[in-house]
Amino acid sequence: MNNRHLLQRTLKTVLISSALLSASVMATANYNPDGVYSAGEQVIYQGATYQALRSTENEAPDTYLGDAWQQVNALNVTSATTTYPAYQSSAVYVGGDHVSYNSQIYKAKWWTQGEAPDATPGTGVWEWVSTDNNPDPGPGPDPDPDPTPEPTPANGIIGQNPDGSYIMSKTYLDAREAELTSSPEFAAVLASISTRDNAIVEAVVPGLSTNPDNVKRVEALISEQKWDALFPERNAAYTYSNFLKAVAKFKGFCATYTDERAAQSDAICAKSLAVMFAHFTQETGAHNPHSPYEEWRQGLFFVREAGCSEEASSCGYNSECAASNWQTEQWPCGTNPDGSYVKYFGRGAKQLSYHYNYGPFSDFIFNDVNVLLQDPDRVADSWLNLASAVFFFVYPQPPKPSMLHVIDGTWQPTATDIAEKRVPGFGVTTMIINGGIECTLDTEKPQSVNRITYYRGHAAALGVAIPADEQLGCAGMKAFKKTGDSTFGLYWENDWSYYPDNPGGSSFACRIESGYQTAHTTLKKGDYAKCIQKYYGVTIE
Repeated sequence: MNNRHLLQRTLKTVLISSALLSASVMATANYNPDGVYSAGEQVIYQGATYQALRSTENEAPDTYLGDAWQQVNALNVTSATTTYPAYQSSAVYVGGDHVSYNSQIYKAKWWTQGEAPDATPGTGVWEWVSTDNNPDPGPGPDPDPDPTPEPTPANGIIGQNPDGSYIMSKTYLDAREAELTSSPEFAAVLASISTRDNAIVEAVVPGLSTNPDNVKRVEALISEQKWDALFPERNAAYTYSNFLKAVAKFKGFCATYTDERAAQSDAICAKSLAVMFAHFTQETGAHNPHSPYEEWRQGLFFVREAGCSEEASSCGYNSECAASNWQTEQWPCGTNPDGSYVKYFGRGAKQLSYHYNYGPFSDFIFNDVNVLLQDPDRVADSWLNLASAVFFFVYPQPPKPSMLHVIDGTWQPTATDIAEKRVPGFGVTTMIINGGIECTLDTEKPQSVNRITYYRGHAAALGVAIPADEQLGCAGMKAFKKTGDSTFGLYWENDWSYYPDNPGGSSFACRIESGYQTAHTTLKKGDYAKCIQKYYGVTIE
């Protein structure tokens, strides 16, 4: 039997201001255990109408009958066995409530107000039970031999559990998530971060005919010998095979475009690699002026953050592990056999750090936050050392676009962007990576100058032409700003708005958030329902 037919009849109604509870200005409403009633006011409680004998609060009619309340039947119709109140358009009804209407008895399936049992069109909230002198449900008037499925209410609530929590429709929540993430920007981002199963990634071997197409494109641009020449001082963990596996994981990186950019697919791939390699070199390069190799070729020297190790220092990254907050609940720090926390210092080509970055990356790669939270060194020792950097390249950080979308032309600057020097080119990728530190002056900072030098070197090595008017630096560039007309964001946040037609005025909804991180991402299907569960404790059916 469907749970919605087992609903309690004591569902709490929307809280009503005590100023509106006067019987002289409002028709009879359901009894509210949180309400304050004065002598003479009437309420509906478990199908019967009661009148207050005195001022009362938190005194249910069935417990304080004869003291605070007396039962009255002036508005009721009596069936053969039960007294039911007459339907009133201003009253609030909940699942299980019965009313008398036009000499018929009806039962509410879920929360409703203002919809008469014979309303046309109706939502199907009312179920016919019997005539007022025949409690046998029978087929009811106008029996429907082929009933249609009961419609889902506009708020998605289809019932209530015995503990008072609500039941929401999974179909409704999935449809709502799809509606909120249906913009072209969402479609472009989801396509660019699409991934392959790890089993396919692990099977990639240089030169293999079954390698994915984007891997083959990269192999055509960079052979293993060229990889050695581009990064002659790299850490041994940054193998050519790991590089190809990192590319294989992300379908949208160095992909073949299916629109007007199709003929530019190779050129976009080469430019993407030159940009990414330049940032590799700044983040993990040796920066050794005495090296026999040019500085732009000294990238990938570090695989773990200098001075940090499991045995020595955590470099201050683990102080937040002992905190009691939603971050440690969502991404719990792993522990060593001695009970100490696993250390989350920088690892890999992007120097991934902090548990709240390892956790989401682990969820993205393994669909399990705990894999890398328990074993963060996999980001140093496996193909994840380069995949973590590709991930950062293709993943947006609203209001900042992804670096990939800057390079392939998906991102187009607004008039405000142009006025604040955010235009397509290498410079804006530096703003995306580290703009708060490197793009704050009117002259280029040394780090930005380094990145430009490295970009020129890698671009030349990969045959990428740099247009004379490409903005390479970020001096004087303003930070990206959240705009009110943006419909894109990475996270779900509670919708705190007041909805007067919902129980308690609550929204039972989540909204898109682009300004800060939350526990649930808009880019993972099903996280919308998890957001609703977190804030409203609902059961989903």
